[in-house]
Amino acid sequence: MSATDRFRPVYGVKEQRWSLLDLLERFADPGFFSGGVLRISDLHLRPGKPAHYRFDGELIPLPGGADLDDDTVQALIKPALRDDTLERVQQGEDVDASWEWPEKDLSFRINVFRAREGTCVALRVLARKVPPPEEIGFPFDSTWKEFMAMDQGLVIVTGITGSGKSTTVSSLLTRRAKERGERVITLEDPIEYILDGDKALVSQRELGQHLTSFSGGLRSALREDPDVIFVGEVRDPETAALALTAAETGHVVITTLHTKDARGAITRLVDLFPGERSSEICSQLSFSLSMVIAQKLIPRKDGQGRRAAMEVMVNHPSLSHLIRSGKWAQITSQMETQRRQGSITMDRHLKELVDSDEITQETAQRYAHTAAFEGL
Repeated sequence: MSATDRFRPVYGVKEQRWSLLDLLERFADPGFFSGGVLRISDLHLRPGKPAHYRFDGELIPLPGGADLDDDTVQALIKPALRDDTLERVQQGEDVDASWEWPEKDLSFRINVFRAREGTCVALRVLARKVPPPEEIGFPFDSTWKEFMAMDQGLVIVTGITGSGKSTTVSSLLTRRAKERGERVITLEDPIEYILDGDKALVSQRELGQHLTSFSGGLRSALREDPDVIFVGEVRDPETAALALTAAETGHVVITTLHTKDARGAITRLVDLFPGERSSEICSQLSFSLSMVIAQKLIPRKDGQGRRAAMEVMVNHPSLSHLIRSGKWAQITSQMETQRRQGSITMDRHLKELVDSDEITQETAQRYAHTAAFEGL
């Protein structure tokens, strides 16, 4: 059975019915691209409501879309799932999966879950072509160039869900794989971007298929002669401890967290451990941490999509001292004084985007971290 035959039109009204491919076709529409970035990020399916898209960060219903029912949701998503994944869905389990659409050069991250309304689905688009670091929106070129030059250390990319962390990480790894002859191992949940490089040897492993846990995968990776390790997310003390050790012992480790700023990423990592280990972890982190990148996607002034605003903390001696001594409250002010070393606060980058006429003052104030933003 061909792919087209599997994706049968099962949703809509009598006059017009759509298949899952029809619904996903909008993600390939060049009219929804701005600056190389797709303005539609997600498709949501939920019984009792029509299909919804997330457009420039806001949910909007499919024009003319009828309300879904549970059978239709399951029929829509069935062709994109493997048989074993589909079986888990039918048993009421939450599942994460990925699906590629080679003809459109797109791939999707899929989450299926049960709620009071029935079977719900969230699909996030992942462009197969990873944008280069020059197009990501870093406040300084030195940010990504420093990552290219690193021989060891921990890099944390943090932000809320949907803030573009996966794109940033993939862009950095892809550029590094093209420029350096290294062994790169990724541990992901699920694999989002397919990484390739002219010089590096890349192996991508997915939670549930190739490894049972991030900690187990990381422990195994350390025996596989890696130069660079990407850990999809640090979720537990064991993974955090292994990541810190790997960064200390001559590896580049990059991972993600869900915090609003750089300071929050550091405290989140320390808080994973029991209180009696805080001093030990702070000391280890002060030596192994190289950089924290915190990012948000901000609406552009011209209304044509969103762009990244970033906070960058480069770990220099003065910041290392604050981390080691647990003086979290002083980290942001110290970052303000270290622009020449490559650090910048979120509020400062927002101010620069206002000055360059990329975002409005009102938008900047809405996304700023401090009430004193206007006075910067």
